[in-house]
Amino acid sequence: MKKRAEIPSRHTWDLTPLYQDQAAWEKDLQFILNLSEKIAAKRGQLTVGAQNLLEVLQQSDELSLRLEWAGSYAKMSFDVDMGDAAAKNNFEKIDNLYTKIGDQLAFYEPELLTLTPETFRRYRQELPALTAYSFMFEKLFKRQEHVLTPQEEEILARMSSLGGSFHKIYDDLAVNDLSFPEIEGENGEKLIANEANYRKILNSYNRPLRERYFKGLLGTYGSHINSLASTTYGNVKYMIHMAKTRKYQSSRHMALDEDFIPLAVYDTLIKTIRSNVHLLQRYLDYRKQALGYEELHFYDLFVPLIPDLQESFTFENARDTVLEALAILGEDYHRVLLQAFDERWLDIYPNKGKTSGAYANGIYGLHPYSLLNFNGTLEDVFTMAHELGHVMHSYYSNKTQAYVDSNYVIFTAEVTSTVNEYLLFRYLLQKTTGQKMQAYLLSLHLDSIRSTLYRQAFFADFEMRMHRMAEEDVPLTPELLCGKYRELYTYYHGPQFVVDEELTYEWSRIPHFYNSFYVYQYATGISAAISLAKGILTQKPRALEAYLLFLTRGGSDYPLPLLKEAGVDMSTSAPVIATLQDFSETLDLLRQTL
Repeated sequence: MKKRAEIPSRHTWDLTPLYQDQAAWEKDLQFILNLSEKIAAKRGQLTVGAQNLLEVLQQSDELSLRLEWAGSYAKMSFDVDMGDAAAKNNFEKIDNLYTKIGDQLAFYEPELLTLTPETFRRYRQELPALTAYSFMFEKLFKRQEHVLTPQEEEILARMSSLGGSFHKIYDDLAVNDLSFPEIEGENGEKLIANEANYRKILNSYNRPLRERYFKGLLGTYGSHINSLASTTYGNVKYMIHMAKTRKYQSSRHMALDEDFIPLAVYDTLIKTIRSNVHLLQRYLDYRKQALGYEELHFYDLFVPLIPDLQESFTFENARDTVLEALAILGEDYHRVLLQAFDERWLDIYPNKGKTSGAYANGIYGLHPYSLLNFNGTLEDVFTMAHELGHVMHSYYSNKTQAYVDSNYVIFTAEVTSTVNEYLLFRYLLQKTTGQKMQAYLLSLHLDSIRSTLYRQAFFADFEMRMHRMAEEDVPLTPELLCGKYRELYTYYHGPQFVVDEELTYEWSRIPHFYNSFYVYQYATGISAAISLAKGILTQKPRALEAYLLFLTRGGSDYPLPLLKEAGVDMSTSAPVIATLQDFSETLDLLRQTL
């Protein structure tokens, strides 16, 4: 693998629009510290008069924006070369700065909430510039009963770092302390059964290798299941304690209320998926038959149904394919995509020391960036389309909305990325004449829905039950958690799916459970996205216009109204049912193709 210095600059992102050099970044850190101190000096005076309120709100925006720039520069510099000591030092500096400012300004939101809605309306009449903060205050007032006194909020701010330690303990265990076994590879070579080899080996057609890997990986977590259960239980109890302290009904209520998502949305998702597990089981039965197995195990879920398909893309081919697939979204969308490619918004290829995976980072006042690790596979093309969905969402939101209303939440974020993936899937399926490639695309789409809708809903179901048991003072022992996991696996995947002992340990390797009630949004996201993309493809009246408007809306309204305005009502089961129907139809089409 090439070193960072060996990657041509045209294939790397250009961070100089953020900061020209280290000195400029260091200078901005000092500016941020000074601005934070200015805001802290106004403690007790934030809401005294309309002018004073406006000044501190504008200073807070400036502080948040500068932190976003400085933090992005440090993280993005570190992510492309994690072996760079200077970049690592910068990353640690900004992390410490976030903590310091968080402690320093813990009083800020509680003090804003000493303002009444009536007083804010009066201030807004006196000073119309405050209108820009109307939605921010509307959300604050809605949460007023859950915000404590400034002194109590300072205590909770310090406690939050302790709460985050459960995730850190998990990371230390999983990354640094677990000793994963060596297994025999395809040609007798030695491989480590660790997370780094997960997709590579589970995609292999060598079934004994997959089984050895599966048992080695999950068996390692199982050998530490007591410690992992204690860490999980500690994190759950912390969330329950915080929810009670903030006067929420439950930890789930607290987590969903952060984005103003009703509990009914979560409940409807789980109920709808649980009522349609027969479709998943039908697919699994087909997978078993297609692979020629007498029984199906977890380690058989990832191997491609269509073997020996060596489809490879250059980056230029992939770029052109994505541009063509997304041309349906209009000329301006196409223009901005070209700008992203031409002006080095993307960091394209893997290099030694570069973080794995892909992400997008929308930076207000500049332009978004995206990190890729392009190796030329079809999956890499889909990843590019996915991340560009985030890029374009940020671009249009930042361009249209004031800073205070520009940030969209995860519930809507995963919609735009998945719309792009679905448009690419349909474009490739229509363009492809080869039966083998068509079957491959169909099976790829089926696995996307299985892993994003069914699997994430399954996780959400388990997580909800885990928190409920703890709220009822039931200790989360390893035996209880593994038993509940086995029970749910059997329910979702059917009695013919073999739940190996090692699979009952799987919950202990899912890091998302330390970010409570997060995973369900992947399932809602793909459901909303497929509904919106189908409307665009079938030229449903106003579908494209409404979707492009949605891209500009950022966080200027609550997630459910934003999506409803775009053309999908996530307060009902209809989008999930439509996605399940798409899953069933795709399976039928795959059967016909093969």
